Amino acid sequence: MKRFVKKLSVKAGMPPGALVHIGEKKLEEAKISVIDFDEASFQELQVATVEECFPFKDKPSITWINIDGLHDTGIIARIGNHFGFHPLLVEDILNTGGRPKIEDFGEYVFVVLKMLYQEEDGGEILSEQISLIFGGNYVISFQESEGDVFNPIRNRIRNGKGKVRKETADYLAYLMIDAIVDNYFSVLENVGDYIDDTEEVLLAKPDAETLQTIHSLKNDMLFLRKSIWPLREIINFLERGESPLIRETTRIYFRDIYDHTIQVMDTLDTFRDIISGMLDTYLSSMSNRMNEVMKVLTIFASIFIPLTFMAGVYGMNFEYMPELKWHWAYPALWVLMLTVALSLVRAFKRKKWF
Repeated sequence: MKRFVKKLSVKAGMPPGALVHIGEKKLEEAKISVIDFDEASFQELQVATVEECFPFKDKPSITWINIDGLHDTGIIARIGNHFGFHPLLVEDILNTGGRPKIEDFGEYVFVVLKMLYQEEDGGEILSEQISLIFGGNYVISFQESEGDVFNPIRNRIRNGKGKVRKETADYLAYLMIDAIVDNYFSVLENVGDYIDDTEEVLLAKPDAETLQTIHSLKNDMLFLRKSIWPLREIINFLERGESPLIRETTRIYFRDIYDHTIQVMDTLDTFRDIISGMLDTYLSSMSNRMNEVMKVLTIFASIFIPLTFMAGVYGMNFEYMPELKWHWAYPALWVLMLTVALSLVRAFKRKKWF
């Protein structure tokens, strides 16, 4: 349940805008990196204090400030105060259990997304909250830990490839959102491979572990749906909203992300249907196996019931009993019993019961 619900009770009774980190502490110390660029120049540095980022606010170039680690609320508060962010926005950055959403504050746009990744060897699917704030000449990203899907963007900025160095902050925000959405395809591909492997086991020889795997996949689908479903609303706003920070030329690119989002959700719905069918298949398979077992037991019982009857009749201790003193009575009884048993076996084979 930790994937679905964060402990929001720590904020009970606090006033709106109270800065409390909700989530796991994933880094010992927060790390701040800055990339400042325009078409002609590029600068990248790691800063020790958040105050070193402040001079970049008024520069005409595009600045990307990335903060890894949300447990240090002082850093988040100071950068929020300097850039003039609303207190409720800063509060949402620290709440890692928040729903993906978008808010337009006029001078800046605030976006909350979930970056998904999977543990090694087809392990549990986990998410990390990514908060993006972009204004006229800056993009600020807040992450829970180090490591993300933005390295290709950083390399393009460093090498001057593509058009990112020629564009404004809204285009950089588009690239970051696009990288997050494209990473969903990688996660879903891994899930799809895992579903295929589970289906093969399900059709061959399902067991209790197979049922546990199906249950785990079902939980993964619920988790993915919770993380991805609100994305359509976000991209729709970026594509069709009226924010002056998003140029018309950039809205076309957001339209492409919207198409990818629909494709991701269609794939997710397909997987959910497949997994539901897998559960039905498992129950049917278990029922068929039980029927096979019961059929075998019934066949054996049907063979031995008449034999038991004969043995019971001739096992009664009556002194005056027909055939009791007959010399060939015992072997004749065995012949009769074997004949009955073989006749039943032959009849069952004709009916293709076994």
